[in-house]
Amino acid sequence: QVQLVESGGGLVQAGGSLRLSCAASGRTFSSYAMGWFRQAPKKEREFVAAINWSGGSTIYADSVKGRFTLTRDNAKNTLYLQMNSLKPEDTAVYYCARSGVRYYSDAKESYAYWGQGTQVTVSS
Repeated sequence: QVQLVESGGGLVQAGGSLRLSCAASGRTFSSYAMGWFRQAPKKEREFVAAINWSGGSTIYADSVKGRFTLTRDNAKNTLYLQMNSLKPEDTAVYYCARSGVRYYSDAKESYAYWGQGTQVTVSS
């Protein structure tokens, strides 16, 4: 059974930074692409960023490109999302997800396992 546990969320002022972490259980972490999604109140869950199995390639939503950086440490079974220059519109619950394939996707349907989420609140 795969378990994903997010951490690092919190309250930050606009322009500030946070680093989210996602710790994965099991031996298969390094074999699959990983992603982050977010969901604001009364909105659909949306794609934020994804990384392929090796960490060699990433994609980002246009809304976070240049501000967020996604990395992974396969030796530690951990995914990281460094978020800089945060804006109030980044406020949401952020979810870590594991894909069923090696290569990244921005589609929710490609992700088989999800964490419980961590709240990020950016004040203006």
